[in-house]
Amino acid sequence: MPAHADPPLSARGAAVRMALGAALLSTTSIFVAWTRVAPTVSAFYRMLFGGAMLLAWVALRGQWRRVGPRDLGLALLPALGFAADLAQWHRSIVWVGPGVATLLTNVQVFLLALVGVAFYRERLARGFVPGMLLAVAGLWLLVGAHWSLFDGRHRLGVWLGLGSALAYTAYLLSFRHALSGLTRLSAAQFLGLMSLLSAALLGLCGLAEGDAFGLGNLRDWSALLGLGFFGQVLAWLLMVRAMPRLPASMVGLLLLLQPALAFVLDVLLFHRATSAGDWLGLVLALAGILLGALRPRRRGPTLEKA
Repeated sequence: MPAHADPPLSARGAAVRMALGAALLSTTSIFVAWTRVAPTVSAFYRMLFGGAMLLAWVALRGQWRRVGPRDLGLALLPALGFAADLAQWHRSIVWVGPGVATLLTNVQVFLLALVGVAFYRERLARGFVPGMLLAVAGLWLLVGAHWSLFDGRHRLGVWLGLGSALAYTAYLLSFRHALSGLTRLSAAQFLGLMSLLSAALLGLCGLAEGDAFGLGNLRDWSALLGLGFFGQVLAWLLMVRAMPRLPASMVGLLLLLQPALAFVLDVLLFHRATSAGDWLGLVLALAGILLGALRPRRRGPTLEKA
């Protein structure tokens, strides 16, 4: 076994890693809400810090491969998708709260299923339609039932959360396509490269919006470093080895920790006002997302928000 190779992973160890990775992912929206910088700026630093950490990890393990023009070209489309995703999602987090924003963006599981049917000849799982109906009912209880009480910015945040799901779907599909044999880079190195390209795109957007990129206090530095490390590096490294060792149903179930914990943390840390209808909506939305995440045959990526 090479010096840098990881030891074999048991099914129990894979489940623990998967659960821990999903729990860490739940903190990403919390870190965004903690910062006092513009949404595009927090997205920029997440990609910058996370990408730099990933590439440093690859280099330290002796797994670095030369990056060519082909690799840069392949990374550009997922970088565009992820930049569009984060630009919308981070605004949704600030305007509607971390919990609901995370639930909204995770409806991408239904979009991925429809893309699989249209382009990869996959079959819809039996639970797809019931799952979609449950998710819609849950989200209606969380946001639709109170729509008339929301101001314009809150309503826009809901639509941006759903828009981020569309952009995240484009990212996942283009990322998988690049790793299907088109690039010689490892998944970790390719993700790091894509993250830096995404940071560059977000930086240009931030400049066009007139945002300030300076970080003047320890709170912002800590939150953004935590966002890059836990959300873009550690959670991903934990889950990427665990997923192939677990049944699809277990992966889907454990990934639900991310939106569920994000909602709970939103309530605990930011004192989000909730009613019995909100909690019922959360349960219905999570159940629907779980049903939508299950596949007859897993041929494509079905991930919660990373």
